[in-house]
Amino acid sequence: QSDVVESGGGLVQPGGSLRLSCAASRFGLDYYAIGWFRQAPGKERERISCLTGSDGMTYYDDSVKGRFTISRDNAKNTVYLQMNGLKPEDTGVYYCAVRELPVYRQCNDYKYVYEYTYWGQGTQVTVSS
Repeated sequence: QSDVVESGGGLVQPGGSLRLSCAASRFGLDYYAIGWFRQAPGKERERISCLTGSDGMTYYDDSVKGRFTISRDNAKNTVYLQMNGLKPEDTGVYYCAVRELPVYRQCNDYKYVYEYTYWGQGTQVTVSS
């Protein structure tokens, strides 16, 4: 079984909502950064949000700020991405990624795909009427 498993994708109409889950079963989230990445058709994978495990600080790309919310459930070792007000341009494969976080660093210090160690298989989100 993979260390990181995403779920919750699907087809939704514009303006609708979805909640993605990232189960990171073997990680104590306090010591890791968790990032959500999106890969739109024909485009590179880009980070849209992240959470710093040690203090819960969060970051959002401008494209999702005010619409998406990242959160965690420590008891379940799970991170969520609540997506509201979905737009057709939000369509893509969404990936959860995890990396160990050095002391005094924040998740926003790590923006690129190569900086994350553990990846899920991705979940498809399609926003269309």
